[in-house]
Amino acid sequence: MSIESDQPHMRRKGRASVSNATGRFDLPRIAVDDGWEQEAPPEVIPTEIRQETAKSIISYNRSPDLPFDRSINPYRGCEHGCIYCFARPTHAYLGLSPGLDFETQLIARPNAAELLRKELCAKRYKVAPIAIGTNTDPYQPCERDLEITRSCLKVLRDFRHPVAIVTKGALVERDIDILSEMAALGLVRVGISVTTLDPDLSRRMEPRAPSPARRLATIRRLSEAGIPVRVMTSPIVPGLTDHEIEALLAAGAEAGADAASWIMLRLPREVSELWQEWLSLHAPGRAAKVMARLREMHGGREHDPRWGERMRGTGEYAGMIGRRFRAACKRLGLTERSEPQRCDLFARPAQAGDQLALF
Repeated sequence: MSIESDQPHMRRKGRASVSNATGRFDLPRIAVDDGWEQEAPPEVIPTEIRQETAKSIISYNRSPDLPFDRSINPYRGCEHGCIYCFARPTHAYLGLSPGLDFETQLIARPNAAELLRKELCAKRYKVAPIAIGTNTDPYQPCERDLEITRSCLKVLRDFRHPVAIVTKGALVERDIDILSEMAALGLVRVGISVTTLDPDLSRRMEPRAPSPARRLATIRRLSEAGIPVRVMTSPIVPGLTDHEIEALLAAGAEAGADAASWIMLRLPREVSELWQEWLSLHAPGRAAKVMARLREMHGGREHDPRWGERMRGTGEYAGMIGRRFRAACKRLGLTERSEPQRCDLFARPAQAGDQLALF
């Protein structure tokens, strides 16, 4: 895999990736000196947002590792820039880099709510919880102005459709008016990902996501509004954040979370090289230990894509993490399996042009 990097391992302000690896479907990007004076790459890279007119919005999956079979992603790419994000390789399908492009070249789907309404109205549609934010964060900074996620939530509320949200974004608090209304009917759960309590590590690993303290405050505010919240200690990074499991769960429980979950660090495709570049720059003394632990859990590989193995890993270390997590949850009163959202309230509201609109 070729890497475009005039200044290798250059740390750019507010960005986690230290290179712009070419995607699987892109041509190699190699800097060539053509004799013209070149300016140094900018330290601050602006975020660019393009709009995509989507043809469908609900994505279906058959993965036995996931507790849902359908999801919505209002955005492609994510400005939070978490270096470990398993969704980075999806940017390669757009001819963009899973590296810096994933954090800076975003795609928005402004017609998402319109499509969602249309798909829920289809006679063949059968209700089941929809997950939002399973690939990229629905409450990343650009949502503040675009309000695509909020528009989708309004549709789901109107249809009384169950939904599960995953986010790091404090902007979810803006939608408490909708979420609390849905929560009163048993239609919604929110998962807040808190990977570390160390603000310095968080800023380097997740440069544009809210601080750990801010995320805990979001859990508290949602909980106080009657919205059930899960604290997600994901991903757990062996040799870097694994010692924080009990403290993370305790902080989440104290803030009002009633459930918890965890996933081990995953390094699919281009994420592996991007992650190792980040380690060499930000945690060189721990890099060997982190990668040794990951390979230990994946049969000597950096990533195991097999169902049932990819999320947790195997072996004594992975088993020990699971035992610690379960013991802490039991002590703190956190459940790993939440009550399912209600599906029996689903109803298609009257639409413009319906026969009933004539009366």
